[in-house]
Amino acid sequence: MDLQIRTIAPEEFEAYSRAVESAFGSFPEADDLERERSLVEFDRTFAAFERDAIVGTAATVTMPLTVPGADLQIGFVTAVGVVPTHTRRGINTALMQRTLEDARDRGEAVDVLFASEGAIYGRFGYGSGAPELALEVRTAAGRFVRGYEPSGSVRLVGEEEGRAAVVRVHNATRLSRPGAVELTPARLNFALHDHGEDKGKPRFFAVHEGPDGVDGYVTYRIKHHWDTGTPENHLEVHFLDAASPGAYADVWRFVLDVDLVARVSAWARPLDEPLLYLVREPRRLNAKRFDGLYVRLVDVPAALAARRYAVDGRVVLEVRDPFCPWNDGRFALEGGPDGATCGTSADEPDLIAGVAQIGGAYLGGPSFREFHRAGLVDEGAAGGLARADAMFGWDPAPWCQFGF
Repeated sequence: MDLQIRTIAPEEFEAYSRAVESAFGSFPEADDLERERSLVEFDRTFAAFERDAIVGTAATVTMPLTVPGADLQIGFVTAVGVVPTHTRRGINTALMQRTLEDARDRGEAVDVLFASEGAIYGRFGYGSGAPELALEVRTAAGRFVRGYEPSGSVRLVGEEEGRAAVVRVHNATRLSRPGAVELTPARLNFALHDHGEDKGKPRFFAVHEGPDGVDGYVTYRIKHHWDTGTPENHLEVHFLDAASPGAYADVWRFVLDVDLVARVSAWARPLDEPLLYLVREPRRLNAKRFDGLYVRLVDVPAALAARRYAVDGRVVLEVRDPFCPWNDGRFALEGGPDGATCGTSADEPDLIAGVAQIGGAYLGGPSFREFHRAGLVDEGAAGGLARADAMFGWDPAPWCQFGF
């Protein structure tokens, strides 16, 4: 197979988009092309060409992402796919290699992505670093615990005002939450874009008004069900967040009290979702855990030095990275709440781990002891797991609400 991997030219963008969509069993429409073009970086948009035909795709979008205690410019990998006629030929592997080499050449320490299937990206060194929840609750079972009192009011707003509120509230709070990207109007427009049967259907925007102004939001859509002659409508939460516990509770209370709605569902909720403690019957939320955001350390010492740590400490990590061998080695990390340094070391390791497990723990979510219990991390020195977890652990849990 005569294969060439290179960046695309602007005039090749439509063919590139058709290849992306075919990998996912779809066809791009004019608004899909407009949406993709709004964020495209042509010098980070790769295609695999067989002669003149695009048979595989992978792109990266550069943006700031919150890591524990810091803001870091990262690469958000997206549009990864191989056309159905060319799967199982190593094309995806070659594309992922190219994106990671490109990230390294740029001095990028971390890349992230959302996976269509979890089995794909572990072999490329990505680890699930920000697991998330999906919720589905009957509104009749959504009563709050005793003692809840509203802290403000919720009002419906138009789309323009609602979008502005989402961007403003998210960016005002994102530095407290690892995994949160910096949101711009263009990035929000990308994240709100619909496919399939929901395409073109309007959505509702509601904002929470607190003592100091708008401090919370929710975007949602209602699907109508009157099959039995009584309302069994389904409310789908798309994005929901707030700047304070009171506003957060009020927004959820609004969602669960919308008239004629029998069922509420929400995807991509944080693993430490407060609603689990607000409702009287948390089992009725039917919470399911998903793998969420995947994290890939492109430059291990640079990535580890870029974040902050919960407590002062030192840990020596022996990292195994067959896909990006420049990361293979032993690194001494010294860090705490005020900063960190990381460099190569000849000391005996405290932990031995694959780069996917280091990436999984990087944002402060899954712990090294969890990976150890799964047989994926070895403890090289007594107390190494405890020291590493004390340093890497972070509150709140990592969460990336917006996908790219």
